[in-house]
Amino acid sequence: MLFKVGSKVMLDGKVEVLGGRERRRRWGVEEKLRIVAEAEEPGACVRAVAARHDVYPRLLHYWRRQVREGRLAAPAPMSFVPVRLMEAAQPMPTASVRAEHPAAADTVEVLLSDGCCVRFGNGVSRPLLREVIAMLR
Repeated sequence: MLFKVGSKVMLDGKVEVLGGRERRRRWGVEEKLRIVAEAEEPGACVRAVAARHDVYPRLLHYWRRQVREGRLAAPAPMSFVPVRLMEAAQPMPTASVRAEHPAAADTVEVLLSDGCCVRFGNGVSRPLLREVIAMLR
């Protein structure tokens, strides 16, 4: 005896799932772009392309809009970058206080890795100091 329940068929106590669109299918970016390109060909019918690839037409329209807006694009091709190893340089101190004159405790000197030196006194405001350091980075 054969009973039909929704999209399932019960045959003598056994359940058989009938074919149809699989829900929550995961599509790769390359596959989406290939289907969208096929739908963009002159004379192509979006509904026919969607049916051919077992995609809902509404989803295909969404992918087309994503491509137009630049939100769906092929990833940049990977390539090798030439690398050259150098000897490790001696680490330079990042900050030091000079004691050459009595007011040295009121002055902070920052030595940057490229050899530049920035000096500021204790009267500088913190927001200004943060802004200067951010610009030097």
